[in-house]
Amino acid sequence: MGTFFIEFRDPLFSIILFFAIIFVITFISYWWGRHRQKEDTKRIGKFLEQFHTQPSKNELKVLISNGGLSKKPWMLLANAYYKNGEFEKTIEIYNEILESQKKSNPKEVMFLLGKTYFKAGFLERSKQIFLEILQHNPRTPEALHYLLLVYEYMRDYDAALEVLEPLEELGKEIVVETHYLQALKVLSDTQIKQKEKIEKLLEIYNKDHSLTSMIFEYLFQVDPEVAWEHLDLTKVQNLTQVLWNLEVQHLNLDIISQNGYLRELYSARGDVELANSSSVFEFDILIKLQKRANATLGFEYMCLECKREYPFAFNRCSSCHAIDSATVELFLSRDYMREFGEESNSFQ
Repeated sequence: MGTFFIEFRDPLFSIILFFAIIFVITFISYWWGRHRQKEDTKRIGKFLEQFHTQPSKNELKVLISNGGLSKKPWMLLANAYYKNGEFEKTIEIYNEILESQKKSNPKEVMFLLGKTYFKAGFLERSKQIFLEILQHNPRTPEALHYLLLVYEYMRDYDAALEVLEPLEELGKEIVVETHYLQALKVLSDTQIKQKEKIEKLLEIYNKDHSLTSMIFEYLFQVDPEVAWEHLDLTKVQNLTQVLWNLEVQHLNLDIISQNGYLRELYSARGDVELANSSSVFEFDILIKLQKRANATLGFEYMCLECKREYPFAFNRCSSCHAIDSATVELFLSRDYMREFGEESNSFQ
């Protein structure tokens, strides 16, 4: 018996016992952690099962009104739906959040709801929401900005111009917006004659030589002679597609011969031989391969503000809503307008 107590007090035995206790604690902690992880996975899985198929409006109402989750997760879910283009579900979530928060002042949710209606194309509903926001919070530039966009898309340019007044009072720069809306109003007015329309557009253009693409696209369509007369040659690059598609009989060779960019452009198109090369790669290729390649120019446009690219020209970026921010990007493409039987090198 005494021998047992001597061994029990042996330091080696104490060390073995110490490590055995550590092993047992570690083993229990490991399996407890695994168990908790499985339980958490099951709990999250049960929650996510509700969204494997989109929840109905009634299900959303129950889920939001029971208060099981705070407002923030629902806002994140709505934002995810919005980014995926599922505007119907986004609208339902915002409506249910507003319904559950009637007594508070949910300006943020109302703004997001109005923005979603605008994005989805429900302009009248969007307008009513932004007007409601401004009725209680008139100094809200974001709501004013979207209300202006709504009026613009509805082609109510007088109302859009009125929105600019409070924006100016809030310290926002409105010069470009003003000229842009004035130009849109003139272009859409079917009551004024073509000559008067041209005069009004030139009056807007001569204020600061902005909106070149917007105004001169129209001018070159209806009166190329007037367009050439008033064109600022420092901005011809913005009109590359318009000038490239201009019919031969409407070319002004005197002006073309005085401008390097125009000489290269129309030499690349094959109308004149005023340039043997060009610093613009696409022009240079077309000049050197003139009549030996079935090629032409293609056009893409990029917004200088948000860097979003579009396959078509635009006056206001649909992504960031910047005005007159488009820059043209050229590329070579096959010319399908040439005669099918014409012998030429294949160019793809």
